[in-house]
Amino acid sequence: MILPDARPALDYDALADATLVGLVQRGDRLAFRQVMRRCNQRLFRVARGVVNDDAEAEDVVQEAYVNAFEKIATFRGDASLLTWLTRIVLNEAYGRLRQQRPSVGIEQIGATHADDSRVVAFPSKFGNEDPAAAAAREQVRRLVEHAIDSLPEPFRIVFVMREIEGCTVEETAASLELRSETVKTRLHRARRLLRTALHDTLAGTLTDAFPFLGPRCDRMTQAVLARVEAHPSNPAEGA
Repeated sequence: MILPDARPALDYDALADATLVGLVQRGDRLAFRQVMRRCNQRLFRVARGVVNDDAEAEDVVQEAYVNAFEKIATFRGDASLLTWLTRIVLNEAYGRLRQQRPSVGIEQIGATHADDSRVVAFPSKFGNEDPAAAAAREQVRRLVEHAIDSLPEPFRIVFVMREIEGCTVEETAASLELRSETVKTRLHRARRLLRTALHDTLAGTLTDAFPFLGPRCDRMTQAVLARVEAHPSNPAEGA
C-alpha cells in the first residue's frame, strides 16, 4: 500500500531569502514565484525609474526574472537577493536604453519634458478613506509622479531608490555601481529639481485654494439672512 505524503506544505511566505534561493536552485518553481512576489514592487519601480514607461518597465522586469532564474546557480549571497536582482534589472533596463538613444553625459543633462505615463498604483493603506479625500490624494500622487517623471534619468533612479524604495546610500551605490558621494549629490539635485517643478506647477493653483463660492457661499448667505430676519430690531430703526 502506498502511504500518502504526510509532509506539511511549505509556507513560502515565511521562508528567508536564502532558503528560497536554495529551493529555487533545486528547481522549486513555487519558491521562485515567492521571490517574484516579494521583489516585484522594488524591481518594477527601479526599472520604471530608468525606462520611464510602465509597459517597458514590466517587460524589463520579466526579462530580468528569466535571466535571474537561469543564473540562480551563480548566486552566492555576497549581496542580498534583492540587490542581486536589482543589478540584473538595471543591466536589462540600461541595455534597452542604450539601444533606444545615444548616451548623454551627466553634465549635459537638462530638464526633460514629462509625459502622460504614470507609475502603477499599489494598494493603499487608506482603504476606508472618504471619497473626496481619496480623490485629492490621487491628484497629489499623480502630480508627484509627473514631477518625478520629468527628472533626468540619473537623478530619477537615485530618487526612486532612496526616497520611494527607502534604500540606504550604500545599497543604492552598490546597485548602481556609483560612489556613495555621487548618490548623495544626485539625490540632492533630484530634490532640488522636484521642488522647482512642483513649485512651478502649484504656483498657478494657489489662488484657487480654500474655494468658497458655490454651495458653501449660498448656504452661509442663507443662514445669515435667516438670522437677520429673525432679529428683533431693524437696523434702520436704531439709526
